[in-house]
Amino acid sequence: MRYERKYRIEDLSIDAVKQMVRHHPAVFEEIYPIRKINNIYFDTPGLTTYKDNVMGIANRKKIRVRWYGYLTERIIDPKLEIKMRFNEVGVKQTYSVADFELDDLTSLTKEVNLLANETSLSPILINSYHRSYWGTKDKKYRLTIDWQMAFTSIYDKVQFTANEMFDRDTVILELKYDRELELEADFIAQFIPYRRTKNSKYVNGVQLCLGQ
Repeated sequence: MRYERKYRIEDLSIDAVKQMVRHHPAVFEEIYPIRKINNIYFDTPGLTTYKDNVMGIANRKKIRVRWYGYLTERIIDPKLEIKMRFNEVGVKQTYSVADFELDDLTSLTKEVNLLANETSLSPILINSYHRSYWGTKDKKYRLTIDWQMAFTSIYDKVQFTANEMFDRDTVILELKYDRELELEADFIAQFIPYRRTKNSKYVNGVQLCLGQ
């Protein structure tokens, strides 16, 4: 169970955000090489997950398949992630799923519904971005920085087509820590000079690609 404080930063370069992190008094250090993250988000035909998020439902979940690297015809070593949120606290369950082809998501969709104990989930959106990872020396707090976000709608489509829409002017900063560290986290947050915001890449992508 962990908290995530999100900051949506617009019209500021990724280098400027990294500079702020490097000078933070909590002394964050880069803890992992930059990776490109890819997600396929699953939802019901009526976009229940999307609507729950927009309406601010306190207890909700998000279902996605994630892999790292660039979009290729065959996706290797993907993971199903089921993120459940209870008010401000979240928990994530992760499952291995079979390799799959981007132009045929039938088997993946069946596997996702089975593992998620659902029956009507379908692939809705592909999202890709770069991520930089930072952490404090005591490993209590992590920061991630996401940028160069791209979205492709696969809602109600027979096969994948690379028709990406981009959000190049936004950087997403997330502060992550375990639930018992909430009080101490205020010290970290007071030196982050951006306004805390609600942000969901899935919601942003649906609104950008589907005009919801």
